Order: sequence, then structure tokens, then C-alpha cells
Amino acid sequence: QVQLVESGGGSVQTGGSLQVSCVASGNFFSVNIMGWYRQAPGKERERVADINSGGLANYADSVKGRFKISRDVIKNTVHLQMDNLEPEDTAAYYCNAVAHMTYYSEQATYWGRGTQVTVSS
Repeated sequence: QVQLVESGGGSVQTGGSLQVSCVASGNFFSVNIMGWYRQAPGKERERVADINSGGLANYADSVKGRFKISRDVIKNTVHLQMDNLEPEDTAAYYCNAVAHMTYYSEQATYWGRGTQVTVSS
């Protein structure tokens, strides 16, 4: 099992910055991918960014150049620095991890409870 705990959400005005963080804990062999998804009311959950254990990152087109994802593989943490925030970024942000419980087990996907990010105009 992997437990994901997010922190760092809050409220800012347009153009402001926030950083959301997530730490993975529990019994697992490795965490291959960590990332962030977001979901606004009435909208589908979408991938914001993710990063693999080798440091390769992917971003949604809407956040490229504004958001930066990073991780510490040893500490099993992932951070999303969000700059130049827009009202469209308002959503619940969920930490996501793809991990192996053991060397032999298949990978599974885990989710945090979410942290709210609100950007006002």
C-alpha cells in the first residue's frame, strides 16, 4: 500500500504562486511515477504534470512554462511549483503515484485525498 499526503494548497490572486507537495509512505518496493492531477467542479480530472524516477517530466499544454514538477526519489516526495497562476487553474489537486509493492508485483495507481487551489481574479 502507498499513502499519499498532499500539502501546500491555498488561495492566491491571479499571477501569484503556490507550491503543492506530496509525500508517499507505506510498504512498497518502488515508486515509478509521481504526478499531479486536478479536477474542477463539473470538469473531468486531468493530468497536470508527472515525473518518472529518471527525472523525465511531462506537462499539460495549459501549464507549460508556468509550472515545474520535481521529485526526490530517495525521500519519495514530489513538488509542483505553480507560478503565474490563472483562475483557470482553480481546482482540487490530487497527488498520483504509480508504484510496485514488491519486486514481483505489477504496478498499481494510488491517489491522495487532494488539496484545494483557488485563484481569484
